[in-house]
Amino acid sequence: MLNKIEDVAYNFLVEKKNTFVLFSFSFFRNKMPTQPPRFADRFLEWFCASHLLEEVQGDLYERFQRDVKLFGERSARRQYLWSVLAFFRPFALKKKTNNDYSNPLLQMNMIRNYFKIAFRNLLRYKGYSLINILGLTAGMTVAMLIGLWIYDEMTFDHYHENHDRIAQVMQHRTMNGEIESAVAVSIPVGEELSKTYPADFDDVVMSSWTTRYNLAFGDSKITRQGNFMSPAAPDLLSLKMTAGTKSGLKEQNSILLSTTLAKALFGDLNPIDKIVKVNNKLDVKVTGIYEDLPYNTTFRDVRFILPWDLLVSTSDWIRAARDNHEWSNNSFRIFVKLSKNADAELVSEKIRYMKKGRTEADEALSNPEISLHPMNRWHLYSEWKNGLNNGGRIQFVWLFGAIGVFVLILACINFMNLSTARSEKRAKEVGIRKAVGSLREQLITQFFTESLLISFIAFILSLVIVWLSLSVFNDVADKQMNMLWSNPYFWIAGLGFTFLTGLLAGSYPAFYLSSFQPLATLKGTFKAGRFAAVPRKVLVVTQFTVSIVLIIGTAVVYKQILFAKNRPIGYDRNGLVSVHLNTKDIHKHFEVVKDELVKTGTILDMAESASPATDVFSNNIDFDWEGKDPAFQADFATIGVSHDFGNTVGWKFADGRDFSKNFSTDSAGFVLNETAVKFMGLKDPVGKTIRWEDRSFKVIGVIKDMLMSSPFEPVKQTIYFIAPRGGNFITLRIHPHLSADQALKNMEAVFKKHDPSSPFTYDFVDDEYEFKFAAEEQIGKLAAFFSSLAIFISCLGLFGLSSFVAEQRTKEIGVRKVLGASVFNLWSLLSRDFVILVFISLCIAVPVSWYYMEEWLQRYIYRTSLSWWIFALTGAGALLITLLTISFQSIKAAMMNPVKSLKSE
Repeated sequence: MLNKIEDVAYNFLVEKKNTFVLFSFSFFRNKMPTQPPRFADRFLEWFCASHLLEEVQGDLYERFQRDVKLFGERSARRQYLWSVLAFFRPFALKKKTNNDYSNPLLQMNMIRNYFKIAFRNLLRYKGYSLINILGLTAGMTVAMLIGLWIYDEMTFDHYHENHDRIAQVMQHRTMNGEIESAVAVSIPVGEELSKTYPADFDDVVMSSWTTRYNLAFGDSKITRQGNFMSPAAPDLLSLKMTAGTKSGLKEQNSILLSTTLAKALFGDLNPIDKIVKVNNKLDVKVTGIYEDLPYNTTFRDVRFILPWDLLVSTSDWIRAARDNHEWSNNSFRIFVKLSKNADAELVSEKIRYMKKGRTEADEALSNPEISLHPMNRWHLYSEWKNGLNNGGRIQFVWLFGAIGVFVLILACINFMNLSTARSEKRAKEVGIRKAVGSLREQLITQFFTESLLISFIAFILSLVIVWLSLSVFNDVADKQMNMLWSNPYFWIAGLGFTFLTGLLAGSYPAFYLSSFQPLATLKGTFKAGRFAAVPRKVLVVTQFTVSIVLIIGTAVVYKQILFAKNRPIGYDRNGLVSVHLNTKDIHKHFEVVKDELVKTGTILDMAESASPATDVFSNNIDFDWEGKDPAFQADFATIGVSHDFGNTVGWKFADGRDFSKNFSTDSAGFVLNETAVKFMGLKDPVGKTIRWEDRSFKVIGVIKDMLMSSPFEPVKQTIYFIAPRGGNFITLRIHPHLSADQALKNMEAVFKKHDPSSPFTYDFVDDEYEFKFAAEEQIGKLAAFFSSLAIFISCLGLFGLSSFVAEQRTKEIGVRKVLGASVFNLWSLLSRDFVILVFISLCIAVPVSWYYMEEWLQRYIYRTSLSWWIFALTGAGALLITLLTISFQSIKAAMMNPVKSLKSE
């Protein structure tokens, strides 16, 4: 009897699944319960509907215990598993509920449903979808192009493996009362760095300036730019050799060629060990070929490298500068590679006052300081003012980065505006969804899905547009950028950027639309409210404020360029041709060449000079004159010229006369520019004596300032003198009655007659002068391009909004038209609000742009002023574009037959 009672109690506990009591009861009965398979039990709990689970699980537990008694534990566990699988049927599955987010299958169905509805909405509202996609595509295209441009700028010189350890030696000297910074240093500086600080530098590389040289092999004669550098240069620059070795520069009469130069010189021949003649006087052996350096490196124009020792051995004045330890002869460059554990700032401080080997006269001359400028800062931080690094192109990186962000925000604003403007259209949809059980979180997800879908479509389109337009953009930006298809960071940044754009564009519509109350929307009493349009108006004002600021900024940039271009330059650059000489053959036959060209009517005049007409290659100190303060140190631009230089370039005299061969004393004469006269404080300069080093010179004339350097900077005090050995540049003035093409053919024939070993290369002086504006014109073109796209995006959004407003007010327009309103009245009615918004944008944009452009102009000493007409024309243009944009929809709505809009009433 007792056993039967125990069995009944035991079965009851099994049925009720009271595990703890069952375990205790069994323990005292010496009946430890056998548990069914845990994974089968969990699977049952996962799929079985909650209202069936308790009953089904209890029955299965009871059957499992009986099967254990009858058939054993193994058979019972197998039978339990089979029973669970057999119960996996549609009627027993859990049903979808509003709060059930744990089921992956249901989650996938929800996501699929989100995208299905998003696609339907895109197709249903084709016009608005197209405007949104075009706007975001334009914004992303701008952002992507700017991103590629910034990436190229930020990775400039990163081709060199040790770019973070390479630096250039700079010298800071107190001149004219200010600290002047320059990369030109003397040979003893390099020697001192190698000997005194070996622990701080792995390599110290002496270098000449990158300049043109004539190279010849057989009948191949070409002119390319190259350098003389120390043997460690190939390792410092991380040259990738395609033939030969980097150590080839250790041979004194050797040369390393770039791949394209080797191809141009030797064709399909193997260039290794071939002999190349440089400037018709040096025979060097090709010991290596290196891969062309990329466009975004400082050394991109270096097509060949010659040994530094070869330059020293073949140049008397350079050898003298080395042997005599001339600290004041700052005519060279020095690059260093820091040791692995060295810090550039600490090493700069250590070498700052390099006194060993420097004489007291050198110290008193300019109190020079030495510092290191890291390679990572060469491109973006290249400007110096009073001894301090004062920025550079980094300002444009920040500028265009900000433009990219703002243009993308403009596109996002379009999406927000159109989505919220269509809120009443989608109010019933939101109400129905909420009425059937949709949660606000689900609605937010739906709206975010729509914005993300549009964002990803725009991303794909922008990729295609950028890929197709990159070559044009490269021409405008003077770059050689490529799509970074294989760069994982590009895709991570692009997709992340697209996702953030989708979230940003869809954030306001998602939270705004999902907040609608279903009762009001379904009863038809929902209205957006009198203040519902305020956010849209704020966004429109933001759009046009940014666009107007960009337009004004672009106009100011071009005004500054035109101002500098129209600046008096002190000579006539039209018809001037400059020829760079690498041999002395033309100098030896100078008069013969000149006579032949003049007699054939090719030129009017011809002259030699140490610098071209558009640059200054030499600056000197140690000048003394009457009334000078002995403690005052000053440097002058010094240009060695031939007697006919002034007549050739057409400079204009303010006092005195030009150099003349009729006066033998002119070899000790100076011609000063007006800036030099003012700088020296000379009242009657002609006839005054100026001492330069150990010689006395007499001032014979004063010319009006001749602009030879930057057109954005003041003309430097300049001294012209007769160069006894001529110069490396020939300047010729073409006869005005002869075409430029014919003149150049005549010049080439005469030059090759007297210098057959050198190719005839030339530059037009006006082209060289125009090149000085390249950086500013490049910035202007980019700014104009991005400003145009910003206006396009703003107008696109304005077009969408105006079409929506016209659609929304269709009945009102019909009523007004029936009551006698004219087309002009209706056009004014629909346009007034948008014109007011643009006018508010103008009121904000004008002071903002004035402040920032005035600050930008301060970086130029010779600068234009901010004219009122720039702001007036920009404002008028913005209003005109606004009216043209909205007039299409406004006039279309105003001319509609009122019967169509009022027939439902």
